[in-house]
Amino acid sequence: MLNYLWAGMIIVGVIFGAFNGKMPDVTNAALDSSKEAVSLCITMMGVMSFWVGIMEIATRAGIIQMASKKLRPLIRFLFPKIPEGHKANEYITTNFIANFLGLGWAATPAGLQGMSALAELEKERNRQGIRTVKQGTASNEMCTFLIMNISSLQLIPVNVIAYRSQYGSVNPAAIVGAGIVATAMSTIAVVYCKIMDRRP
Repeated sequence: MLNYLWAGMIIVGVIFGAFNGKMPDVTNAALDSSKEAVSLCITMMGVMSFWVGIMEIATRAGIIQMASKKLRPLIRFLFPKIPEGHKANEYITTNFIANFLGLGWAATPAGLQGMSALAELEKERNRQGIRTVKQGTASNEMCTFLIMNISSLQLIPVNVIAYRSQYGSVNPAAIVGAGIVATAMSTIAVVYCKIMDRRP
């Protein structure tokens, strides 16, 4: 659907430019945007590489494991049916910490591994004859994890700060306060998810 939407917008823009004698402007804008996109990708690749590396160092240094112990009561509250010591807990915690620090890209690998671990947990339950959901359907833990990932509270929105810096903002970090308020409000979605989780 999005492919059709973007293609339609491009076609309408080109046609509008052609009818209004703005084709040179459209061409220049396309070329300038292409150059800007490459520059932005290089900048964001550097930011992403740096923070993913920091997360890897933190993992190997045992900082993530220590933080996991501190966050265990919260993770246990959000995911009470995940067994103690299951690998999904570690991935969920890593994802939560990365999102809290505004490291969306660093959170993605842990998020994918967490979802994979939750899928394996469902398969284990099915093998044991404990069927919680239909096969091929997302479990309650998967839905909660997805919503927590999408709406997570962010302390430092690193990605947004990097975007603002790339585009010449005088004070790129000025977004921090607004980011905390906005993500705190969006985190309320997790409460709704827990309410729905209690329904049969």
